[in-house]
Amino acid sequence: MITVAGRILVALAAAATLSVASAGGIEVVNFADAEQESRYMDLINQLRCLVCQNQTIAESNAELASDMRDVVKEQVLAGQSDDQIIGFLTERYGDFVRYRPPIVARTAALWFAPFVVAIIAFLLLPRLANRRRRVAIPASEQDNAKRLLSE
Repeated sequence: MITVAGRILVALAAAATLSVASAGGIEVVNFADAEQESRYMDLINQLRCLVCQNQTIAESNAELASDMRDVVKEQVLAGQSDDQIIGFLTERYGDFVRYRPPIVARTAALWFAPFVVAIIAFLLLPRLANRRRRVAIPASEQDNAKRLLSE
């Protein structure tokens, strides 16, 4: 039987283990000024992790996301503009790396397809509903129904 003191020691050991394991993923980035750090944070929150796809590279723990954060950090420290950094990563990985891809011919479907589908659905839905109502019932069945209801 484990005593109360033993349970507390086990809980503390577990907490220490978890905190050390989770601290391994934290990256410390030192910038010369707050502006560079702010730009870095904005940029890594605008770029999509290509492994996770539904996370930014700021949120992702994937190795590729870590590499992309390193590239952004190096380019921010080298004095590259935000457009240059995003352009570099877009050239390397395609428009999908951006959470908000630009509206150009090849990304138009990403932007406008949901609206087109919604409009088509709203136009077709009433027609489909009316089609169900217009189902013809044979006269003999109508007479049977009237007779049963009157009884």
